[in-house]
Amino acid sequence: MNALATSLQTYFTTFARAQRDLSSNTIASYRDTWRMLLKHLTATLDVPADGIDFDALTVANVTGFLDHLEHVRGNNAKTRNTRLTAIRAVLSLALPDHPEHAATITQVLAIPPKRTTRPVIEFLTPAEVDALLAAPDHQTRTGRRDHALLVMVVQTGLRISEVCALTVEDIHLGAGAHITCTGKGRRRRSTPLTRTTVHTMQNYLTERATRPGTALFCGPRGQALSRDALEHRLAKHLTSARTACPSLAAKHVTMHTLRHTAAMNLLAAGVDVAVIALWLGHADTHSTDAYLHADMTIKQAAIDRTRPPGVTPGSYHPEPDILAWLTAL
Repeated sequence: MNALATSLQTYFTTFARAQRDLSSNTIASYRDTWRMLLKHLTATLDVPADGIDFDALTVANVTGFLDHLEHVRGNNAKTRNTRLTAIRAVLSLALPDHPEHAATITQVLAIPPKRTTRPVIEFLTPAEVDALLAAPDHQTRTGRRDHALLVMVVQTGLRISEVCALTVEDIHLGAGAHITCTGKGRRRRSTPLTRTTVHTMQNYLTERATRPGTALFCGPRGQALSRDALEHRLAKHLTSARTACPSLAAKHVTMHTLRHTAAMNLLAAGVDVAVIALWLGHADTHSTDAYLHADMTIKQAAIDRTRPPGVTPGSYHPEPDILAWLTAL
C-alpha cells in the first residue's frame, strides 16, 4: 500500500468521522470525488489505481480532472469547486506526514476555485403560494399529508434533507409551538410555527397517529419520504396549481424554492437579515444577503428615500404625447 492509499484510509476511517464528525452526505461526496479522480488518472496515465501515488497528483493532472468534470461530465463551476474542496481536504491532512511530497501537495492546495455566477433567487408570490397549497386533494390521505407538508415548508423554510429527517417527536404544538431539526454542520435549531401551521399540523397529526413508524411525513407503511418522493409530490401538485395560477408555468419550482419563499416572506415583513439567517440555519449572513438582491421592493424603497425634494416617488413613466413633451422642453 502506497502513501496516498494510506492517507485516504486514514482520512475516511479516522479523521472524517472521529475527529471532524462530518455528515454522511459530506463523506459520501468526498469519497465519490476521490473515486472519480483515481479513475480519471488511471485512464489518462495508463496506471492501475493501486499504483497512483502523490507524485501523480500534479497541478496539471488535478486541473485536467477538474476540466474533465466541467467539459465532459457537464458539471457546473459550483460542483467543480466542491470536488476541489474534497481533494484539498485529504491533501491538507496528508501534508505534515509526507514532507517528501510537500512541493507537489502545496501546489495542488494553491489551485484557486473557479469564479461562479450566483443565480437569481426564484421564489413564489402570495398568489402562487395560495394556488400551490390549494392543489392537493383533501379527499385523500396523501393529499392531506401533502397539504400539511407544503404549509409547513413554506412557513418554516426547512431544507429538503431536514424535512426528510423529521419525526413526530420534533414537532411541538403547545405553548410556543415550534419544530426542531438538525441542519448543516450538525446545527440544531428550533423554528416557530404560526397559528395557521399549527392548526393544519394538528389535523394532520390526528390522522398520522393511525400510521406506524415515527417519520413526521410518512408513506403508506410509515416509512420516511425520500428526497425524490418529496420532489415528485411537489411536481404533481404544481401541475394542478399552474391551471389556477398561470405564472407558475414560467418558474422552475423545487422544494428549495419553497425555502426561498419563506425567506422572502420574512424579508417582506421587515425581519432583520441576521434573524432570517438564524431562522434558515445559515452559519452567517453572507448566504442570506442574496435575498436582499432578489427583493426589488427593498431597492425601490431605497430609491424613493434618495429622491430629490419635490420629485414624486415611484417609477418613471413617459408622457403619452411625445410631440407635446418635446415642445415643452
